Amino acid sequence: MDQRRLGSNGPHSGTLGLGCMGMSGMYGPADRAAAIRTIHAALESGINLLDTGDFYGMGHNELLIAEALRGRPREDALLSVKFGALRDPAGGWSGFDARPIAVKNDLAYSLQRLGVDHIDIYRPARLDPQVPIEDTVGAIADMVQAGYVRYIGLSEVGPETLRRAAAVHPICDLQIEYSLISRGIEHGILRTCRELGIGITAYGVLSRGLLGGHWRPGAASAGDGRARFPRFQPGNVERNLVLVETLERIAALKGATVAQLAIAWVAAQGVDIVPLVGARTPAQLGEALGALKLTLDAADLVTLERATPEEAVAGERYPLPLMAGLDSERATGCPEA
Repeated sequence: MDQRRLGSNGPHSGTLGLGCMGMSGMYGPADRAAAIRTIHAALESGINLLDTGDFYGMGHNELLIAEALRGRPREDALLSVKFGALRDPAGGWSGFDARPIAVKNDLAYSLQRLGVDHIDIYRPARLDPQVPIEDTVGAIADMVQAGYVRYIGLSEVGPETLRRAAAVHPICDLQIEYSLISRGIEHGILRTCRELGIGITAYGVLSRGLLGGHWRPGAASAGDGRARFPRFQPGNVERNLVLVETLERIAALKGATVAQLAIAWVAAQGVDIVPLVGARTPAQLGEALGALKLTLDAADLVTLERATPEEAVAGERYPLPLMAGLDSERATGCPEA
C-alpha cells in the first residue's frame, strides 16, 4: 500500500487508516473475534494507522486493540488516540475535559490499556471551551518531550484554533469528518491546514454507513447510536438515500460499489488526506481496500460532486447539541444543510 505523510513533519501512514470505534458497540453489538481479525487483516494489507478514543466503550476499544497487537512489533501500528470526552456509567456523554492535569491522567490510562510505552498521535477529541487550546497542546507537548507521545493531533477544530495550536507545537494532523455529503472543511479549514502543513485524517467517509450502499430506513438495531443522528431520521434518510442511489449508478459504471467510490473520492482530494474506514469485519475491510484500485479523473470528481450538492443533503451531521460544541462548525460559518 502506498504511504502518505501526515503533515509536513508527521509520521507516514498507509493510504487508508482503520477507524476502530464501531468495534466497541457504538453502532450496536460488535463481534470481538471478527474485530480482531479485521485489525490483523488491516495490518497485513499495509494499513498501519489505527484510530481509537479512550472513551470508545469506556476503554474497551483500547483493550481490544491491545489484544489484537499482542506479539507484534510495536512499530507495526501507528496508534492515534483521542481523549477528553467524559462519560457516565450508563454510557451517556458529560462534556469534555482537556485541562493539562486531565491530559496527563488520561494518557497514563491509555498507555496502560494499550500496553505500550508511547502513543504515536495524541489528540483532544474536541475543543474544551473552558481551557485555552494553548494549555492543552502545551501539556501534550510536555508528554512529547518526556517520550510518552510522538506527535500531536487535533479533532474538529477551526482555522483560528489550528493557528493558535500550531504556534505552541507542530500539529501533524486534524481529524475531521469529510465525505461526499460532508464537505464543510472545504470552506476554509482545509486551506488553513495546507497553509500550516497539517494533514487530514478524514473520518465518516461513508457518513456512518449512509454511503455504504446497504442502509435502509429503520435499519438501526438496538444500541445503534445512528438512530439519533439527523441524517438517519425519518424524512431525512429517504432524501439522503436518493443521493446514494445516484452514486450507486455512477459506481456501477466504474465497476465498483458505492462505498468504494465514496472512499476513493476522499482519497483523491489530496495526498495529505488519509481516509479512515470504519470496517468491523474482514469482509467490510476487503470492500474498502477495493477503493484503492479505483482511479478517478477530474471529470469523475466533478460528476460525483454534482451528484451530491451540499444543499441536497438532509439533516445536520450531528444532533444539534453536539453541533453546537463543534469548533469546526462555528469557525467556518458554513454548517452543512
